[in-house]
Amino acid sequence: MEYKDYYNVLGVKKTATQDEIKKSYRKLALKYHPDKNKDNKEAEEKFKEINEANEVLSDKDKRKKYDELGENWKYHQQSGGAQDQGFDWSQYANQGSGYTQYSYGQDQGDSFGGSNFSDFFETLFGGGGGFSSSGRGGRSRAARANMRGEDLSAEMSISLEDAYKGTEKMFELSGQSIKLKIKPGIASGQTLRLSGKGGKGVSGGSSGDLLLTIHVLQDPVYERKSDDLYTDVKVDLYTAVLGGKATLKTFKGNINLNIPKEAQSGKVLRLQGLGMPKYGKANEFGDMYAKIIVETPVNLNERELKLFQELSDMRK
Repeated sequence: MEYKDYYNVLGVKKTATQDEIKKSYRKLALKYHPDKNKDNKEAEEKFKEINEANEVLSDKDKRKKYDELGENWKYHQQSGGAQDQGFDWSQYANQGSGYTQYSYGQDQGDSFGGSNFSDFFETLFGGGGGFSSSGRGGRSRAARANMRGEDLSAEMSISLEDAYKGTEKMFELSGQSIKLKIKPGIASGQTLRLSGKGGKGVSGGSSGDLLLTIHVLQDPVYERKSDDLYTDVKVDLYTAVLGGKATLKTFKGNINLNIPKEAQSGKVLRLQGLGMPKYGKANEFGDMYAKIIVETPVNLNERELKLFQELSDMRK
């Protein structure tokens, strides 16, 4: 029986973390998914092999058992499971009493994960509990039927303005068009579960879910901290000294901001209710914090410079 190098199948090192294994599996599964490779037998076999490798390496106990076998498999010649040169399959085989040749049933149309495992897998793990315990075994129809599809993961980036106002996005995944409605106030890194938008079920089983992680892009004007927004407001020197108005852009539109007399550069003004919407809460908002940036006048003429000099002399 041929030993299968599951680490090589997923393109990871033997020391790979679970996150690295998951990331590699998802990438390969999307690449070789039957929906993207119709009537491609080579891709179909690769897809099954990828799922088999993930079935083992993503499970702590199975991975440990597989690694133990890997250290000893070189003693086993490929002779259909014979116990030679000191190699004993029975200490690894799921049945615990030597190697039992499993055979597939006639229905081999499973299209996603956890199905059509190789003899190597069946011998070592017995199909993860889904195979018959009889001598000829084979996977029972009941076990093959109603298998729920795999949950899939994906990522999407949106602007801060979209996160503020809420938005609808259309995208395609595995050949299906998906319309996504995002509520106002969503946080960066928040994951949405789209029921039934994951991998297709097998033999009447329901589809899995799509876990979509939203990334909110950095904005050139506002910095977001939780539900609050931080920004700068530029104020000319004269308004900073005498007081007055300054225009401030917000997601609700431009507003006239009151600048107090003798405002110092760096002073922060708190504007209640002008921050981000609170996710899932109607008419609740964070605050906006506007930092005053005093701009020094440039290109002064001689008269202006003289007046500033007079003012400077008065303050001495």
